[in-house]
Amino acid sequence: MPDMRPQRPRLLFIVTEDWAFLRHRLPMARAALDMGLEVAVATRVSEHADAIRALGITVFHTPVERAGLSPIGDLRYLARLIGVLRRFRPQLIHTGAAKPILYGTLAARLCARSARLINAFTGLGILFTDDGTKRSLKSRLLGGLLMGMLRRLCGHKQVHMLVQNEDDQSFLVARGIGRAERTHLIPGSGVDLAQFPVTPEPPAPPVRAVLVGRLLKTKGVEEFVQAARILKDRGCDIHMILVGAPDPGNPTTVTQDQIGAWVAEGLVKWAGERNVIAAVWAGAHIAVLPSYREGLPKSLLEAAACARPLIATDVPGCRALVRDGENGLLVPPRDPVALADAIERLAADGGLRRSYGAAARRDVEARLSQDRIAAAVQRLYAEVLGDPALPPASDQA
Repeated sequence: MPDMRPQRPRLLFIVTEDWAFLRHRLPMARAALDMGLEVAVATRVSEHADAIRALGITVFHTPVERAGLSPIGDLRYLARLIGVLRRFRPQLIHTGAAKPILYGTLAARLCARSARLINAFTGLGILFTDDGTKRSLKSRLLGGLLMGMLRRLCGHKQVHMLVQNEDDQSFLVARGIGRAERTHLIPGSGVDLAQFPVTPEPPAPPVRAVLVGRLLKTKGVEEFVQAARILKDRGCDIHMILVGAPDPGNPTTVTQDQIGAWVAEGLVKWAGERNVIAAVWAGAHIAVLPSYREGLPKSLLEAAACARPLIATDVPGCRALVRDGENGLLVPPRDPVALADAIERLAADGGLRRSYGAAARRDVEARLSQDRIAAAVQRLYAEVLGDPALPPASDQA
């Protein structure tokens, strides 16, 4: 006899890189699996496909160039996405990053018109915003073109928008990208409090100020190094440490040669990429992120869970997590002197560091734990699918 059981609703994530899916979307995928959805991801596969499949998630290889527009390459990407949609036939599509949002939405309009979409704008990249960096005429034109296409594609009633902070929510609504009533705010993907436990400070001096993340100019890496030079000139016994690697696919990446020169000058230490980030924060005193714009910075979220004080720039995303004078310090963007002053202030006051760190942990426990965010994601999926068989979770994020 044929199997008469109802099919599980199918959710397809569309992202650029498999490592990004594991780093930023896996908690959402697990929340979907827990509520009974069948889950797949369309992404460029580098080395993490087996780890994703081991979780019960189907993987479709859909390579794409993240930077710039390539008419032939982008048409191939669109064709691959159409093929995935016809094969997997999802009821719900969750996209993230500019090209997955653009071409994923277009592919759905072409061949999966009944599917519901959630387009996740996490941080609004350089094509969307004026972050103070010099942008070429080509970049500005691409940004305008992309904005116009998104206004047209995201206005459909099947399309929902997802942001991580109120600044981005206001930005999109003000520019007519999506509808206000279908724009949702969930602050990040949460943090596993057991995986990132409270740890005591290591002995000091020296105090260690650590920046964790992709080594990009837009993450404020150059300002971090300039602050390190200022602190060195002041004679401060502070170790400035970079944890992460360049990202050649991003046009704002720093280079290996730049990092080597900074290390040789004695300005920073470079720890490279680390798999166990909790151990990084266990050996640090201060978490630093002088970024130009964020969604909700995961590196600071994890540092906060480990009860580390936070120093970040007063920009969208960072100020959604850092409360100046409560759990850390906010400084103006692209201001290495102010950044150096903030680092020196916390380096000199262990009591203040511990007070800010304890407040940071309390904030994470209250509203940003992985369990709370998973509950919010499940409510969103149930709402967008409109399926009464998928009961929304009861907790509030």
